[in-house]
Amino acid sequence: MGIPLRQLEAFHAVCRAGNVTKAAQSLGISQPAVSRLLATFSGSVGFELFKKEGGRMVPTPESAFLLREVERLLENLDNIGRLSIDLADRRAGHLRIACLPGFATSHLPQVLAGFLEDRPRVRVTLEPDRPERILEWIIDEHYDCGISDELSTHPMVESRLVGMRTVCILPLGHRLAARSEIRPEDLIDERMVHTRRDSAFFLQLNEAFATRGLNLDSRLETRQFTAACMLVAAGAGVSVVSEMDAREYEGRGLVLRPFVPQIPHRLVLLLPSGARSSMVALDFLEVFEASLEPFRIR
Repeated sequence: MGIPLRQLEAFHAVCRAGNVTKAAQSLGISQPAVSRLLATFSGSVGFELFKKEGGRMVPTPESAFLLREVERLLENLDNIGRLSIDLADRRAGHLRIACLPGFATSHLPQVLAGFLEDRPRVRVTLEPDRPERILEWIIDEHYDCGISDELSTHPMVESRLVGMRTVCILPLGHRLAARSEIRPEDLIDERMVHTRRDSAFFLQLNEAFATRGLNLDSRLETRQFTAACMLVAAGAGVSVVSEMDAREYEGRGLVLRPFVPQIPHRLVLLLPSGARSSMVALDFLEVFEASLEPFRIR
């Protein structure tokens, strides 16, 4: 049985107002229109809706029972209406972000917290993992956006490439801390902490040494710049990392110096291709990309 919403609204209004006149005023329609809606609704449900007591229309026991369900339905419809507005205004939804592990503990949390301040109805799932998994998740649409460092040419993925500045990091008191910039030849006798050997960034760094006829003294290999920062601060060696990550640890036992030649860290922002991205995901990536501006290569 399909019951028009307007009949339910008229029934609810009369239950709350106690008479047709006030109910009509609250609905913005005439009294005869309310009476017709009630009559049709009564015929549909098959029982009397109201009894008159002392000038008021009092719901019958059947109507009182029905009223609870009608109120629940109308409240849900109101919630749907508000949610639709919030979704259109990017203030609601479920944002699923896949990112490199280092971003889950540096830079991203602060950006995300600011993004959520005026979006109280946005839920977030943040999942750190390696670049290969991030790409798989974006292709399969398990996540709305990804933050990686490996460029994808997959037809199901849109990639935005952001070149990030890098710096040489040294432990406090290091012999090279007095220099204004660090070159590969300065690091010949230094133990290097670096990213994994198959990463694009390591290949660029190794090439900077090789073109000068130098060997990079590989001592510690780690997937994350944040881990490299902590290792250098602990005195395990020196490293070349993203300036953005290094700034997070600058006051915790690190010295930062420009590295020459400049080796960019290529950050990649990922989205499902086409028009499959949610509005809140597009907004978040715009905010996140803007947060990278102080560290981008010009």
